[in-house]
Amino acid sequence: MKKSILFKKLKEEGKLKLVKPSEEVKQAYLEKSSSYLQSAKILLKNKKLEEAISMAYYSMYYSLLALMFRVGIKSENHTASIILLKELFGLDNSEILKAKKERIDKQYYVDFKIAEEDVKQMIKTAEHFNAELFDYIEKLSAENIEEIRDKFKNIIS
Repeated sequence: MKKSILFKKLKEEGKLKLVKPSEEVKQAYLEKSSSYLQSAKILLKNKKLEEAISMAYYSMYYSLLALMFRVGIKSENHTASIILLKELFGLDNSEILKAKKERIDKQYYVDFKIAEEDVKQMIKTAEHFNAELFDYIEKLSAENIEEIRDKFKNIIS
């Protein structure tokens, strides 16, 4: 599906919209992100590799949602959120795209092998991605936020 069609459809469904920026929601998602990353590590330690992959991905996704709410964008679609990471913020979305694919493969399909080393790498990737987003969030100015919101309005119009 083309990006513009996806964005239009989600906007019409109320799943992609401009909202008031929220420090509270941002903080709640950052806390969820941290908790899910901790869970991924506990699951890895207990050899629950498939579940650890999912938790690592969701940790990344919740960091992304924290960024979105910091600037006042509500997105209820993983793909749209990941695309917007690159389109609006100019940040590399390849790590979270790969993590999403891994999560889907491991969560929905049974014909795969998961190596412990792959899970360790995914957790490291999640830590790096989350740190990068946290740093970006901390550096956002009111002016940056307005520019991003304007860019978002153009994308969904």
